[in-house]
Amino acid sequence: MGAATLAVPASASGAAQSDFQAPLGGHLTIESQMREAHTELAQERLTRKAWRLARRLAEHEDRGFSPVKYRRRVADDPPATIARRIRSLRSDIKRRERQERRRKARGARAQRDATASPALEAIAACESGGNPGTNTGNGFYGKYQFTLQTWASVGGSGNPAAASEAEQNQRAALLYAREGASPWPVCGR
Repeated sequence: MGAATLAVPASASGAAQSDFQAPLGGHLTIESQMREAHTELAQERLTRKAWRLARRLAEHEDRGFSPVKYRRRVADDPPATIARRIRSLRSDIKRRERQERRRKARGARAQRDATASPALEAIAACESGGNPGTNTGNGFYGKYQFTLQTWASVGGSGNPAAASEAEQNQRAALLYAREGASPWPVCGR
């Protein structure tokens, strides 16, 4: 009697099985259905993150970017592949940003080193015509007509005329800050 109540007719078991599998969307277990849903969500989230980073990299490289094309290209990639792509994009962006910072710093440094104040430029124009390689043979050398003793006093070594223009500007600025225009009695007025 107990076994008879548990028996399900053949036609009813087929219908029950069909009704039971329909909500699972072709999956054999609820776990596999949940795993696929989790994978899809992870893929969507990672794809959004990846295309944002790819857009940022494209901006750094001054090239065009289409989010639709990018999403289409990575749409079938598994989350692990997209995560690797994200790591790669992040490192590329950091590298580009470092390059830009270095380039800007070099440009600022070169600008700062190559130019002198208007007062020093006027002194150089008067002393040597602004020529950093000037060697007049009278004991004065370079753009600002340093003596070897004065050049050494501001940290220079060797012949001032052999030093770069940027170094001469820097040493002249140190001397000007320390002593004013007095080292250049004629041109410093």
